[in-house]
Amino acid sequence: MTASTIAGAPRGRRYFFDERTAYWLMVAPAALLMAAFYFYPLVQVLWISVTEPKPGLGNYAQLFTSASIQRTIVTTLRICVITTAVTLLLGYVVAYVLVHASPRAQRWLFLGVLVPLWISVLVRAFAWVTLLAREGLINTTLRDAGLIDQPIALIWNELGIVIGMVHYMIPYAVLPLYANMRDIDARTISAARGLGGSRFYSFRRVFLPQSMPGIIGATVLVFIFSLGFFVTPAILGGGKTLMIAEYISLQILDLLRWGLGTMLASTLILFIFVLLAALARVVDLKRLFGAG
Repeated sequence: MTASTIAGAPRGRRYFFDERTAYWLMVAPAALLMAAFYFYPLVQVLWISVTEPKPGLGNYAQLFTSASIQRTIVTTLRICVITTAVTLLLGYVVAYVLVHASPRAQRWLFLGVLVPLWISVLVRAFAWVTLLAREGLINTTLRDAGLIDQPIALIWNELGIVIGMVHYMIPYAVLPLYANMRDIDARTISAARGLGGSRFYSFRRVFLPQSMPGIIGATVLVFIFSLGFFVTPAILGGGKTLMIAEYISLQILDLLRWGLGTMLASTLILFIFVLLAALARVVDLKRLFGAG
């Protein structure tokens, strides 16, 4: 192999590989790890979905024929849409306050946003159980105050799942929204106000349109994360409301229907890839994930 000198290296030093070869040698270990521990398992999942219990597309046909699968998908989409909408609304308010807060207040607000990320999702789910149960803090307080006679069903249903998921997802909405709002030129708002626009009009016609990339990015991120949620729906749903991740776990671990479970997992992965492809056409994914 012909040795060559890498551009920028001190004169007189010679290397056995050119720049291109050295680059691929450096990324090869990471590429091999990705292939072995990420892509190969995905291929295995896809393979099982078309070979168990017998070769063919019979498992995928159940997407259109099985009432339980369709009911689970509809339930999952409904919960994810509600969770995304509520999370986006709350996250937008928090991000807006963050952008316009003083540096000292921003530090405290960021701490409040990020601390939940450091706490286990399992711990947070059981914390919500103590608050939302029939004899939990909320029902007990309302009953003692004379506002209710019977406990409100706040848990073991979709409402409890949505509450738990919104609590978990808010940081994932706040961060991309804040990154987008931070780059909005405050002088455009001042110009709108200077031309006679009210505070609300300036927000609606100037600030809100400029924050749309952040809104779109936060919406897709929260929705994608919500699709694969398992722990919170399993605990706060009490087994009465099945989402797709819990349904897949049930098929594989309890019923040993590997073909059906992997088919649903493959469909979920494909659906997420389609969403990401659609997102890439609207916003810069590198910037959204902090690489830009």
